[in-house]
Amino acid sequence: MRRDNQSSVSEFLLLGLPIQPEQQGMYYALFLGMYLTTVLGNLLIILLIRLDSRLHTPMYFFLSHLALTDISFSSVTAPKMLMNMLMQTQSISYAGCICQDFFFLLFGGLDSFLLTSMAYDRYVAICHPLHYTTIMNDSLIFLLVIVSWVLSFSSAFVHTLLLARLSFCGDNTLHHFFCDLSALLKLSSSDTTVNELVIPTLGTVVITLPFICILVSYGHIGATILRRPSIKGIYKAFSTCGSHLSVVSVYYGAIIALYIVPSSNSTNDKDVIVSVLYTLVTPMLNPFIYSLRNRDIKGALRNILRRGPFVA
Repeated sequence: MRRDNQSSVSEFLLLGLPIQPEQQGMYYALFLGMYLTTVLGNLLIILLIRLDSRLHTPMYFFLSHLALTDISFSSVTAPKMLMNMLMQTQSISYAGCICQDFFFLLFGGLDSFLLTSMAYDRYVAICHPLHYTTIMNDSLIFLLVIVSWVLSFSSAFVHTLLLARLSFCGDNTLHHFFCDLSALLKLSSSDTTVNELVIPTLGTVVITLPFICILVSYGHIGATILRRPSIKGIYKAFSTCGSHLSVVSVYYGAIIALYIVPSSNSTNDKDVIVSVLYTLVTPMLNPFIYSLRNRDIKGALRNILRRGPFVA
């Protein structure tokens, strides 16, 4: 993917997080704990869904894919960041940087589409309960997941292809802990006009449109509840949608803070700190949100602990 006649940079230097040297050990332990929690927590969700037949529903099918995506998303950036902190190194190869950017965009986009699929599932379940099994059939479920992968891959591939065509001469220092696309564009010595035009265009497809679909879905859900107000109906809606709404709020809240809210003069440090929220904190919170707010997941965990994971 790299073209040597266009670039003299063989590696980039990642400055990492704005942390004082004497605090490196404390933050290393903190981020290592967060990453392990992300991996183990999401693996637990996947295991529970796999072992408990009552969770073999469209909602939990999407949730298992979301959990796997969150593990992959954190694994794109966290291991390299932790290794750099531990080894006191800052370098990442050109090829490694391009690959990291591709997988970061791939799994970030996949998160967005899966959350949208889950919102549609909740919309059908609450607004059209009598037709739920007919609408949310296996064909549609698999189609939604496949389309999510195709769109995410296409977006990431286009960004990466355009990035690989750029030249990087001179400064190779990234004020970040991973190869962020916007940070790389600032370092390029080539014309980045096309890249900067593609970013909002694909961002509309990957982020804005899914977010609008989620808002519309929950708008219909809210309207349905208000037309037939009852304590039981409201409780059912919150019990089935509360966890998903919490995850959506954290996920899109981080994106808005990182890419939409105007930056101040301290933009580098702000972007890095918010990126930690986006890449480490959000995937880590998902297992806690679904464990604490979802009675089906809690019930599955109690059943597994009671009878053992390998008892028929």
